[in-house]
Amino acid sequence: MTAQATDFAASTAPADVVRRQYLASAAGDLQALRASLAPDVEWTEMAGFPLAGTYRTPEGVTAGVMERLTQDWDHWTAHDDTYIVDGENVVVLARYTAVNKNTGKPLDVRVAHHFTVRGGQIVRFEQFVDTALVRDAMTD
Repeated sequence: MTAQATDFAASTAPADVVRRQYLASAAGDLQALRASLAPDVEWTEMAGFPLAGTYRTPEGVTAGVMERLTQDWDHWTAHDDTYIVDGENVVVLARYTAVNKNTGKPLDVRVAHHFTVRGGQIVRFEQFVDTALVRDAMTD
């Protein structure tokens, strides 16, 4: 492992913590994803989204969101591309892609995620997404 990779893996910089969360999610590594979350994390999926609500604890987030997404969607991925950092706040512009298991319809929708990172862990997350496009992919 290079020094740069080691630095990234141990970095508490908010953007690095968030980036590790996306990498863990894309790899399906729920243990690494949980490690990026504070014990008292508040993770909010947008009203109108199929998993709308606020989830607490790393286990609650992975069970209530990540595991449920894989039940309903094939190849669910959040592609992070633009980071805007202001202190402990990180806004990520991204894209969800997936295929709904029931309808076979693809999903390709832009999203924004707002993270708050303290002490090297994500303490708060809020999702913004066009929920109509998600619902369209879920209905015949």
